[in-house]
Amino acid sequence: MTSKKLLAEFFGTFWLVMGGCGSAVISAMFPQIGIGILGASLAFGLSVMTMAYAVGHISGGHFNPAVTIGLWIGGRVPSSIIPGYIIAQLVGAIAAGGVIYLIATGSPAFTLGDFVANGYEDHSPGKYSLGAALLTEVVMTFFFLIIILGATSSKAPAGFAPIAIGLALTLIHLISVPVTKTSVNPARSTGMAVYAGSWAIGQLWLFWVAPIVGAALAGLVSRYLYDEKA
Repeated sequence: MTSKKLLAEFFGTFWLVMGGCGSAVISAMFPQIGIGILGASLAFGLSVMTMAYAVGHISGGHFNPAVTIGLWIGGRVPSSIIPGYIIAQLVGAIAAGGVIYLIATGSPAFTLGDFVANGYEDHSPGKYSLGAALLTEVVMTFFFLIIILGATSSKAPAGFAPIAIGLALTLIHLISVPVTKTSVNPARSTGMAVYAGSWAIGQLWLFWVAPIVGAALAGLVSRYLYDEKA
C-alpha cells in the first residue's frame, strides 16, 4: 500500500464530510438561505462523485470504512488495505469536522445543537426509534454497496461509476435524513460526533455496526450476483 492511496482516502473523506456536513451545518445557521434536505443530499452526492473522479483512480475511492469492508468481503480488495484505509478515512473525517466547527464558530449565529451528528430517538430529526434507525442504516448501506459493486463491475459501462455512486448517495440521504440524518459511513459519523458532545459518542456504536452489517451483506450477495474480482 502506497502513501498516495492513503492520502487519496484522506482527501476523499475530508471532502465528503466537508461538502455534505459542512453545507448542512452552515446553511442551518441561516434558514432564509438554507439549502434544506434536498440541498444537503445533493451536496453529499456531489462530494463523493467529484472526489471519485479526482482520486478514485489512485485508491479506488472508498472514503468510507463500510465501503472498504464491503469491497473486501465482495472479493474486490485485499484485507491488507483495511487498517490503513480506515485510519486515513477517520483522520480525514475528523479533520473536516474540525474545519467545519472552526468556520461555523466564526459567526455569532452559530449554536452547536446536534452539529449534524447522526442519532436516534431524541436525536433523530423525526424522533425515530433505535430499531427504525438500525434498519434504515443497514438497508441504505446494503443498497449503496450493491450499487458501488455493480457500477464498478467489469461489465458495467466504463467511466460512469462515480455518477451512479453520487446519485445513489443523494437518494439515500433523501430517504434517511429524517430518520438518522444519514450515516451509511462510520467515518462521517465519527467525524461529527467528536465535536457534538457525549450523546453523539454514546450513540456512535450504531453508526459503525449498522453500516458494516449492511456492507458485509452486500459483499456476500455480490459474490453471487456479479461473480468477479476486480
